[in-house]
Amino acid sequence: MSAQRKNILCIRFSALGDVALAIPAVYDACRSNPDANFVFLTRRHPARLFINAPANLTVEGVDLNEYKGIAGLRRLARELKGRYAIDTVVDLHDVIRSRVISAFLRLGGARTARIDKGRKEKRRLTRRHNKAVIPLQAVTGRYADTFRRAGLAAEPRFSSVYGGKKAPEGDFKAVSQPKEPGWSWIAVAPFARHKGKIYPLHLMERVVAALAGRERTRVFLMGAGEEERAVLEAWAKKYPATVNVADISPGLPAEMALISHCDVMVSMDSANMHIASLAGTPVVSVWGATHPFTGFMGFGQSADNAVQLDMVCRPCSVFGDKPCMRGDYHCLEGILPQMIVDKVAALLPR
Repeated sequence: MSAQRKNILCIRFSALGDVALAIPAVYDACRSNPDANFVFLTRRHPARLFINAPANLTVEGVDLNEYKGIAGLRRLARELKGRYAIDTVVDLHDVIRSRVISAFLRLGGARTARIDKGRKEKRRLTRRHNKAVIPLQAVTGRYADTFRRAGLAAEPRFSSVYGGKKAPEGDFKAVSQPKEPGWSWIAVAPFARHKGKIYPLHLMERVVAALAGRERTRVFLMGAGEEERAVLEAWAKKYPATVNVADISPGLPAEMALISHCDVMVSMDSANMHIASLAGTPVVSVWGATHPFTGFMGFGQSADNAVQLDMVCRPCSVFGDKPCMRGDYHCLEGILPQMIVDKVAALLPR
């Protein structure tokens, strides 16, 4: 890359959903600064999310097992500096690993800016007593602010990775033929990483049954891994209008293309909500231990489509990984399947 242009390194490792949340701000920064080169450093799996990336963006998906410890991170920083002449680091993660990489590049003369995650505000929002239940800044906005602190423009232009359109129909041919006129397509992604985010599967099956029972409707079931695939396969056998996408395993780009043609997705507070947001698809999101107020609502999604119960103990966690203090997960068990079905129906073509 040219030494005459700004060469910006953006860092965001971690989970798929976190990287998906960063993409709108990253694409906006790239398009707002066409005279700069951007490099996005992440893990290999999330690197596949960067569909139709701006021409001045390079995505580096690395295996962090190859860069262990301080010595490994120093080697990674040296490789990035040598390959891309990095002069600015935008740390969108703020963990030890990203701080160490930033520090080595700063020693080499790079300017650095680090995200403000609002950790104190999140602790006040999720503490057991005297909660400060107020909406916090959206994480997408925090990402954009980090670019601005680095001296870069970040004009909000992003609509979807398809530029506000649908993906080419051929991109999901491994899963389905194109949608027929007059039909409704619904994606359902019932899983999440932590129990505090997962709507009970026996209740979600009732949602799937109701949606699959609609006329001229096809339901696409999303998941990954053997356990999830087995659950979805059992549902697909019971409800003929469903397709077990997990069994087909078409790959992330094909799944995103399919989702872009769906009228709505039903998702937990999970990566699937953010993937659907990148595809420009409305999401009926189900929230339990977590809460949209933490700032993790999908990009461009409406809070009106969130399904949740008002409880004094909510939210008890930012990530849904804490045991339920009541012991019964009523924040999820208490949500009636019809509440979700009604939200979906309101978003379908009439």
